[in-house]
Amino acid sequence: MIDPTVTMPPKRVRRAPVRRPEPSRETVRFPVLAVVFVCAACGLVYELELVALASYLIGDSVTQASVVLSVMVFAMGVGSLLAKALRCRAAVGFGLVEAGLALVGGTSAMVLYAAFAWFGESRYVLVAFSLAIGVLIGAEIPLLMSLIQRGDRSGRSGRKASLGEQDDAAGTVADLFAADYVGALVGGLAFPFLLLPWLGQLTGALVTGAVNAVAGGGLVLWVFRRDLTTRSRALLVAVNVSVLAVLATATVLVDDFEQAARRAVYGERVRVAVHTELQEIVVTGDREGPPDLFLDGRLRVAGRDEYRYHEALVHPAMNGPHARVLIVGGGDGMAAREALRYPGVRSVTVVELDPGVVRLARTDPALAKLNGQAFRDPRVRVVHADAFHWLRGATDGLQERYDVVISDLPDPGITPSAKLYAQEFYGLVSQVLSRSGRFAVHAGSVDDRPRVYWTVDATLRAAGFATRPYSASGRTPGFAAGPDRADRADGTGRGPGDWGFLLAARGGRPPALGLAPDAPRLRSLGEHTLEAAARRAERGRGAEPPPSTLVHPRYGE
Repeated sequence: MIDPTVTMPPKRVRRAPVRRPEPSRETVRFPVLAVVFVCAACGLVYELELVALASYLIGDSVTQASVVLSVMVFAMGVGSLLAKALRCRAAVGFGLVEAGLALVGGTSAMVLYAAFAWFGESRYVLVAFSLAIGVLIGAEIPLLMSLIQRGDRSGRSGRKASLGEQDDAAGTVADLFAADYVGALVGGLAFPFLLLPWLGQLTGALVTGAVNAVAGGGLVLWVFRRDLTTRSRALLVAVNVSVLAVLATATVLVDDFEQAARRAVYGERVRVAVHTELQEIVVTGDREGPPDLFLDGRLRVAGRDEYRYHEALVHPAMNGPHARVLIVGGGDGMAAREALRYPGVRSVTVVELDPGVVRLARTDPALAKLNGQAFRDPRVRVVHADAFHWLRGATDGLQERYDVVISDLPDPGITPSAKLYAQEFYGLVSQVLSRSGRFAVHAGSVDDRPRVYWTVDATLRAAGFATRPYSASGRTPGFAAGPDRADRADGTGRGPGDWGFLLAARGGRPPALGLAPDAPRLRSLGEHTLEAAARRAERGRGAEPPPSTLVHPRYGE
């Protein structure tokens, strides 16, 4: 018998664990859509960053854009397939994907530039980054779709989804893609108008990576923290902190890195380096010696032998009336210097797109000395405009025409200048040229790129010009003293071995190739030199290629 006075210990009652409610769909939807918007903007910035930097480092922007975009779209499909393996752990998977995308995309510009600067080759690095970024971007939407459906899983468990729920799922997909496309629009506009002018290519990519990491990591660690185990949460925190630390360190060191990379590309004699809204301008050389001018990594002026190029470009065109001269390009002032040596010149109009080039040529002591202070001459007028659009406006109500037009432009194979080597552009030139005027065109190398050179010739003739081919040689080894692209800008590679020119006149009769009676004394050019230059160029003539037009450019190789 049990003694009633004895107190028995209370029975332990096992309580059911308190189940925290899943976040509702409305609670999840808006943070997810906001992160989709931010990540889409960052992804497009990475794409544009690769295209812009590859065009600068490698050249031919059409080819580089095609490579980056096609590889990236293909990789996005691969990433969507690979994301299936992460759907069971969508939260931690998305957090790791965004951290990886922030690291790879944020550092892509620096690594690509480093490969070009120290190894001289960046094409394979470009493809590798396009693949990696594309795979990570492609994995985003499937994982986000899994995350945004977390809110109604409990309500749908154990029963078949109704027609209204299926429609709501379709609406969710529509919301995701709408946020993705709008974010891409914002990123595409922010890149040229905000990131490039304010931060530059390298810092802009790093800051974009940091924003990407904060947005992706913040979404998972805050909104979907219940889906994470303690170990997963610690892993994501450590990964994101590490990524942000790498990006922050790179941002602090970006100026030192850029200077070191610039020295690797241009050598130790960098005197001036500025970024304008359009390009990078670098001046190298000793304080006592003549300077070298690089535009976007292309040697525009080699101070030791630039006179060979500019004398051959300008003086044959001055053989005749030359009171009014128009120079398309030529922001360095060297072509204007040669034209101003004729006492009969009354005006020289220079149409240069980038004001920064003219500003530097006017104010830098070494460049101003090299161009003979051409921009201080009262006969010189500078117009900062796109030459194609400026000429279209100049033809309206035109009363006085130019006696000489000189095209001092980058090589026709460089895609941004291709439209200024098109039949339509030459048609505009013919409208502003006097009846007896001459048109001198730099057309690239006759020996190294004959097809491009003779395409310029065919394009001029298709626009109604008669042409006289000629070339000039005698370059400093390793330098391209005209606006051509050398294999290596620091002189260790071999640049083209000659400059090719075309002297043109309206009508069917080619202009005489000679020098004007009042021509100044020239260091590299004479009547016999011109005759030999014409024979040398004609030896390379082959089958006539088709002309190049705006809708069908033919200069790519």
